Amino acid sequence: MDLVEEIDDPAVSIVRACEALGVSRATLYRNTRLPAPPRVTQRAPSPRRVSDTERAAVLDMLHSAEFGDQPPHEVFATLLSRGVYLTSIRTMYRVLAEHGETKERRNQRQPHIYAKPSLTATAPNEVWTWDITKLATTLVGVFLHAYVIIDLFSRYVVGWMVATKECKHLAAQLFAETIARHGVEPGLTVHADRGSAMKSDTLAQLLATLGAQRSFSRPHVSDDNAFSEAQFKTLKYQPDYPGKFEGELHARGWLEPFFGWHNDEHHHSGLALYTPAEVFYGRVEEVRAVRQAALDAFYAKHPERFPRGAPRAAVPPREVSINPITASAVTVGHEAPAPSSSSPQSASMTAQPATSPNEPFMQSTPVAPTQPRRNEPVTEAIHS
Repeated sequence: MDLVEEIDDPAVSIVRACEALGVSRATLYRNTRLPAPPRVTQRAPSPRRVSDTERAAVLDMLHSAEFGDQPPHEVFATLLSRGVYLTSIRTMYRVLAEHGETKERRNQRQPHIYAKPSLTATAPNEVWTWDITKLATTLVGVFLHAYVIIDLFSRYVVGWMVATKECKHLAAQLFAETIARHGVEPGLTVHADRGSAMKSDTLAQLLATLGAQRSFSRPHVSDDNAFSEAQFKTLKYQPDYPGKFEGELHARGWLEPFFGWHNDEHHHSGLALYTPAEVFYGRVEEVRAVRQAALDAFYAKHPERFPRGAPRAAVPPREVSINPITASAVTVGHEAPAPSSSSPQSASMTAQPATSPNEPFMQSTPVAPTQPRRNEPVTEAIHS
């Protein structure tokens, strides 16, 4: 195209040049033509458009004291029932959109801000956490409910129950028996989620009578009751977990030895591999001394295997917290763990079977003596 436009010999016409170069003349003329000025057309106003006076009247009506917080649908219907027609509902929305008023016109309740629960336990029986988990049965759509209460500081299961339903009266009965059997003094804090049984007035009145305080997780937050949820995972991920239970007797028969194993034999990773019972009943120093003696004996034989010096037997943390906040954490109890001889009672408890198939089975973990058993196993120590 540029070559044809640069030809200035009058003897060579555009037609011959285009034929010689194989270029279309129409394309050449179309490319060299000056662009036409844009055509500005003004659209005539629609005869159906509402006049400015009518729009002002509609806006005044929407701003009136009677309809100031009502949607256009409600305003339209109310006026039409009175025999008044101003404009259509869509036009009302257009008028509001011109003034940026298409948002919610009613007064809205501000979203409630829930405080983040923060609890710290430095000794047993200061903070308990509990929850209810469903246990599947062989019947489709039928579930059992396992109520489990654990001590936050030691992860010790202080009480549990199996029932066919989630009930506030059963929860209150479980707490009344568990607190009485462990001899818990006033000052206990009970943490749970916001289930119906957890927030019931029946349980609230019982705990208030016993001098216990309540703490709740925030709605739709999964990690405010993480200790109970972790214990449920330990329960349901056991190699011999049935998956589905045939009934209440089957569930009780499996859960009872499991909680015994969890309390007395399970070396908890969050407790420096001590068992919950050893921490709950204050036997940590005795077990630690045995572990330290084994470490010292091995270190004397092979000091070259410990380049960082003599190993020390690990001890459980001095405090356990739910959502620890440095500035505003709530510390429950004393500053240092001081096991009391009166807190864990020496009396033992035997599980009693339910009197009828429909009666829930309740189990408070037996209170063991403070002295360790003679055949209690000693676990391998942790190198520091």
